[in-house]
Amino acid sequence: MTKFRIIFICRHNVFRSRVAEAYFKQINKNKNIEVSSGGLIKGKSFMNLSKNEIIAIKEENIKFISQPKNLTTNFLAKQNLTIIVANDVPISLFNNKEYNKKVVQWKIPDVLDNDKEKSLKTIRLIKNKVQQLVGELKWI
Repeated sequence: MTKFRIIFICRHNVFRSRVAEAYFKQINKNKNIEVSSGGLIKGKSFMNLSKNEIIAIKEENIKFISQPKNLTTNFLAKQNLTIIVANDVPISLFNNKEYNKKVVQWKIPDVLDNDKEKSLKTIRLIKNKVQQLVGELKWI
């Protein structure tokens, strides 16, 4: 059986898209769904997160597995669903039918300062969106 593929995208693939990917992997029980994340511009690594982002990730029990990744057209073409987690990535970049079947944008702002409460709020917003998504994908 062919897997249903989802990619979460943000600008650098350091925080928002990786939180979405990690949390989806933690709560999804459907083995027919494959999830990944990527960024328009490759981020550095887990160590480029602020101290308070790292604390918030740990408090919310998010387990990052992957390193930041760039997007490639080849990889995008294999996705069934593209979710732009970010508010700073234009959806128009992904309106090419050969890249994917469906594009959704969540418009979640980046945490631009070293603020733990803003980081927690962003993580919780992403978790809520991912929980809704997992519920919507029960048909797969």
